[in-house]
Amino acid sequence: MKQRKTPLRKCVACQQMMPKRELIRVVRTPDEQVLIDLSGKKSGRGAYLCGKRSCFKLASKSRGLDRALKIAVSADIYRQLEEDFIQVEDEFNALKDSAGDKADDNDEE
Repeated sequence: MKQRKTPLRKCVACQQMMPKRELIRVVRTPDEQVLIDLSGKKSGRGAYLCGKRSCFKLASKSRGLDRALKIAVSADIYRQLEEDFIQVEDEFNALKDSAGDKADDNDEE
């Protein structure tokens, strides 16, 4: 069976290339909202961050999300995203672990 290609994305903070499933997507929706998209399927322009709080802080300091989303992200939105980021961090890590388990199961077949 042919090996499936893993899509790679770059973290806007640390600039590391990683598999898409290991990053958190921040999306700018068509109606100009900026929010976290764990499903990775919301429509809009996306930017990716590592699941680490340090990367989020670096992105807010360097305004990496502003460049990636091509919109001026206000300090209020960064604060709201930070709160959301903290809340979804555990959920994201659980999803990442379960995705890794499924990949391991598929490798065994």
